Amino acid sequence: MCSGDRLVADFVAGTHAQPDLSVELGKHLTTTVDGLWVVWAHKVAWQVGDRFVPLTGGSRYPVDARATCRRGGAHDAPDPGCTCGFHALSSQRLPGLPTGRDCTALTVALSGRVLAFDWRGGGVLWRAERQTVVRIERSAPVARAEAFLAQRRHPDDPDGRLAAVPAATPRDSGPVRLDLPVSCPVLPVCDDDAGWCLGSGTPEPSPASLVLA
Repeated sequence: MCSGDRLVADFVAGTHAQPDLSVELGKHLTTTVDGLWVVWAHKVAWQVGDRFVPLTGGSRYPVDARATCRRGGAHDAPDPGCTCGFHALSSQRLPGLPTGRDCTALTVALSGRVLAFDWRGGGVLWRAERQTVVRIERSAPVARAEAFLAQRRHPDDPDGRLAAVPAATPRDSGPVRLDLPVSCPVLPVCDDDAGWCLGSGTPEPSPASLVLA
């Protein structure tokens, strides 16, 4: 499971008030179409039907959910002294992204109480009360995709210029289109994981073998 180092911020997102964060943390904030401030983050998971399962085999979760502490403690999720809450990282390009696994890259909007921790990979590990999946990318890991693009040869162009076709704007990408559901289910979550922290020696389970309890 991904675990952060020093706690650097404890704040509330998902309201019209912009969280008071440092410049480094503030660059990961965005607003919804209704003007709510949320954290834009990333994680990797198995996709099984309409649910997602952490690569560590934890509890499945839907596209949008609010977390409570699974251990029944007298605290709300997330809590600095517990692992409860939804986990995500600040960038898709941080080291440690699993390779050779049939997993799904997720872009998520985090809201409610949010904790920010320094992470050994050089970014930020977030743990949040609410998580909304806004983009699903079932594709090759970023590192392999970049290696492929680096090796690809472009066709010759008589005038020396390469033609580029602009990509379509993804659904719910950023402040103009992002819209959070009004309500969401509440789930006990203490075993979530951002998906970047599995070592090369970790057994690779099959999505069909996961216990979706």
